[in-house]
Formats: sequence, structure tokens, C-alpha cells
Amino acid sequence: MPAGLIRRLLGRTPDPIDEATWQQVAARVAWIAALEPARARRLRELATLFLQRKAITPIEPLELDPLRRATLAALCCLPLLEFGAEGLHGWTQLIVYPDAFRVNRSHVDAAGVLHEWDDELAGEAWDNGPLVLSWADVEADLDDPHAGFCVAVHEMAHKLDALDGVLDGTPPLPRDWQRQWARDFQQAYDGLVAEVDAGGEVAIDPYAAEAPEEFFAVCSEYHFSDPELLRACFPRVAAHLERFYGRSPSEGTACGA
Repeated sequence: MPAGLIRRLLGRTPDPIDEATWQQVAARVAWIAALEPARARRLRELATLFLQRKAITPIEPLELDPLRRATLAALCCLPLLEFGAEGLHGWTQLIVYPDAFRVNRSHVDAAGVLHEWDDELAGEAWDNGPLVLSWADVEADLDDPHAGFCVAVHEMAHKLDALDGVLDGTPPLPRDWQRQWARDFQQAYDGLVAEVDAGGEVAIDPYAAEAPEEFFAVCSEYHFSDPELLRACFPRVAAHLERFYGRSPSEGTACGA
């Protein structure tokens, strides 16, 4: 994002992430190391804005030094390289647990019976609330950047999806593109659900069949971490995501080798 736009948004230009810290972030995050210089500069500016606008709250005993904070900011901003800083609207806090965390779920079925259970999560994006990540899972994604997983991208995809007020797997888009996106994503999602329901093995994480919004978020992970597999499974979805997120840093580079 141009510095002038940051000034207009905030009234002043935030201090950039210092060069030494940014180089350490790039050394740790293969997706960032593989970015073209212009996109890397844009990501650094977005991550700087993220650090200014978002409170990053670690849960004890986790401690987050400036390098870890900058790494989290950069990962959360990867999906914003084309969308821009508007993708940061609507929430103010990133909560980071040391490891996977447990949440209580409840559901009343059609017969009026209340069901309660615990889920163990690597991340969560609350409606109009914080984004929540497990640091252990973030590090696991960084250790194996081509395995099809990036929890920070997954949860940021949900935040982008929710910007139009409906969590349905379609982020805010121009009208014509939105119609094409909805058609192609729905067709791919329906096919995946049919395969999973039939007991067949699927090439991508079957969690994508949980709901249209999870399909979008899971496919977003593959865009950054295994774009070739995504293209092989869902070529139209992959094309939409390349247009939305920009060229994957894992595409045609040493990062994707």
C-alpha cells in the first residue's frame, strides 16, 4: 500500500518494520521469501499497518517478541496483497494461544435436544470479534510450507468473507465477478461434498466439505501452499483465487520446488 494512502487512513505514516526484523521474517516464511520485490514491499507496508491497528494478545505462557509479532502480521496480510488494507476492517485483536485451544460448542437439533461438545482448534475467526490462532500450528505451517496448510490465511479468508455481512464463501467482489465466483465455487463445493459423502478419498483436506465458507478458506490455504494441487482439483476455483490473491508465491519458484 502506498505511504500516502496509509497517511490518509490514519493521519500519519506508521514506522515501518525495521529492515533487520523484516529480513528475519522473510528467512522464516518461505512464502514471503519467494515474493517479487514489489509485492514484498507491499506486504511489509500492510504488516506495518497491521501492527499499528491490531492488538496482538498472547495467552500465557506464550511470549511474543517483535520478530514473532512481525511474522504473525505478515502471515495475516498475505491474503491482502491485492485486496488491500480494507481487509483489516471490522476487528481489532489477534489472540494467540501457545497451542491448539478448546472451545465449547452447542446445537439444538430439530427435536429440540441440546447437544454440547468441545472442539480443539488451530484457529478461529469470530464474527465482529478477534481472530484467534495457535502459535504451535502457525510454526508447523512454516516448517512445512507446501503441505496445503496455513491457519493464518484460513482465518483471514473468513475475515474477508465476512466483510459483506454474510459468511458464505464469497468475499466482496464486483457484481459480475461475484456471480461467476458463486457459480464456480458452488459447483466445485457440491462435487467435493458428494465425494466425501460417498466415502471416497479426496485430494484436499476434507474439512473443505463442511460448509461453503470453509471450502473458500481451505482452498485459500492451498493457493498459498500447494497451488498445483488446487489447480488439478478445482481449476476454476484456482483461477478465481489467483485473481483475488495474486500469483501464489509457491508458483514457479524455489519456494514451490
